[in-house]
Amino acid sequence: MLPFVVLQDQYDIIEKHTQSGLELVEKYVKFVKERTEIEQNYAKQLRNLSKKYNGKRSSKDEPDCRLSSYQAFLDVLNEMNDYAGQRELIAENMMMNICIDLTKYLQEIKQERKTYLMDAKKAQQNLESTYKQLDSSKKRFEREWREAERAAQYAEKTDQDINATKADVEKAKQQAHMRAHVAEDCKNDYAAQLQKYNKEQNNFYFNEMPLIFNKLQDLDERRVRKLGQGYILFSDTEKQVMPIIGKCLEGITKAGTSVNERNDSMVIIEQNKSGFERPGDLDFEDFSQAINRTSSDTSLSTPKGPMDLLAKNRGKNFWLFSKRSKLATSSFPPFSSPPAPSPANGIPSPKFGRDTLSYCLKEINKTVKPRISSFRTLRRSKFTPDKVMPTVTEDFTHLPPEQRRKKLQHKLDEISKELQKEVDQSEALGKMKDVYEKNPQMGDPASLASQITQTTQNIERFRAQLGKYETWLAEAGGRGDTLRYKSHAFNNNGSHDIHSPDGAHSDESTPDTSQAIYAEFDDDFEDEELTAPIGTCTAMYNFPGASEGTISMQEGEELEVVEGDKGDGWTRVRRNNGDEGYIPTSYATITLFK
Repeated sequence: MLPFVVLQDQYDIIEKHTQSGLELVEKYVKFVKERTEIEQNYAKQLRNLSKKYNGKRSSKDEPDCRLSSYQAFLDVLNEMNDYAGQRELIAENMMMNICIDLTKYLQEIKQERKTYLMDAKKAQQNLESTYKQLDSSKKRFEREWREAERAAQYAEKTDQDINATKADVEKAKQQAHMRAHVAEDCKNDYAAQLQKYNKEQNNFYFNEMPLIFNKLQDLDERRVRKLGQGYILFSDTEKQVMPIIGKCLEGITKAGTSVNERNDSMVIIEQNKSGFERPGDLDFEDFSQAINRTSSDTSLSTPKGPMDLLAKNRGKNFWLFSKRSKLATSSFPPFSSPPAPSPANGIPSPKFGRDTLSYCLKEINKTVKPRISSFRTLRRSKFTPDKVMPTVTEDFTHLPPEQRRKKLQHKLDEISKELQKEVDQSEALGKMKDVYEKNPQMGDPASLASQITQTTQNIERFRAQLGKYETWLAEAGGRGDTLRYKSHAFNNNGSHDIHSPDGAHSDESTPDTSQAIYAEFDDDFEDEELTAPIGTCTAMYNFPGASEGTISMQEGEELEVVEGDKGDGWTRVRRNNGDEGYIPTSYATITLFK
């Protein structure tokens, strides 16, 4: 390594070179900043693109959500969103590890370079000052020596002058002697200054400046090495996320391979099958027999009945895949009784009145009009905004049988879940009220009255809805597989009040079902006793646990957490001996397992 000392006569070049190196670092930092902006904009555009095509989160009830092609596209969008996150990570790491770090380092070496240049300038100024002193003493010595020579020449001239007095000669000699002494002092001072300057110059060129040049060289080499590391980081920053980006791309490939066209077809079939029976063959109508008919048989004023009239109009309007009329289920509400059958003697029901034909046409029109008449009309029809869509009803009678059963079953499951939430809340409120009654210092029981009343009303409302939808599901031919729920709760007296899942709508004639429900209820409690702990807790205060369902604890006691706080302020815990109960959540320090 050749030191900068060999360039001691090129101080300006060294100063310019080090300044150029600092400017290169600044230029590279600016370059990386612009790269990070590009990455951030790219990531932002990718996120916006994913959000644009993802749109609003579709409900799980949407038909397309179950299609593998639809789910695969959502997976592609999610992977692209993760890919955008990796581009943001690249920008963040470049900004932190390169831009910020190099900027900080640049400020440090700028200050260090400034210090070295100031030291060099001081050394140079000190050398120049010493040289000025030398030059001044030299000029003084030269001046005084000339004056001494002139004084000596004048004294010699005066001494040889016959007209000069002895006093003049003596005075001229003294003046010459004084001048010679002053010149000798200037000579000695010049010699001392010359020696000092030579020493300073030797120190400047062989000690001070080489040391400064070496420091500048070390600074420049460290700057170059740091810049090279910055170049490597520029590449390594992106290499670090390449495996994750590769996983994102693999996820997109996996999403593409997960598309199952056969499964999608089966999903579409399952979602949209109506449950109607396929239409049978049309009967041949022999119009040639009309001549032999009696007037009563051919008269439009005396039809045999509404079903006969429906059969005569079957060629014009009939439900798609429907072999029989849906007159009975569409003309009457779910809880209304069916019309009384005609007597055996054939007398029409009073419901038809005198104008039986008009009534039958009206009933047929109400039944058939909202439906698709046939494949031919389906092929010819065009869905335009001005067409009247079927009225959506609460019991889903506007849907085909199979779709209606699915909708009713889904509605039953939702109501059962909501009912279970209300039952759990009622249980928690009952426990809290019981604790407040036995420990008034913890709270006022009357403050819970409104919540208990509201919860009770909600339970009754959900039970009524549950019974209503179960009735409709039974009419639609469903099996009624609703979600079971545990309806145990504390009543106002603090004791358990166990209801059947069907509430007021439970069938008294089927006691076995209720017993099975109670057996399931007991099994749930047995399962809860064997539940593994989800965490631990340490009691901060003493708790008596005097009310039913609670457990006492002492300050500092450690317990196992069996059930977390559901928002009611109580946590279920267990001792080592197996005793379980509820404690106030605020009375203990709880640590849940991860």
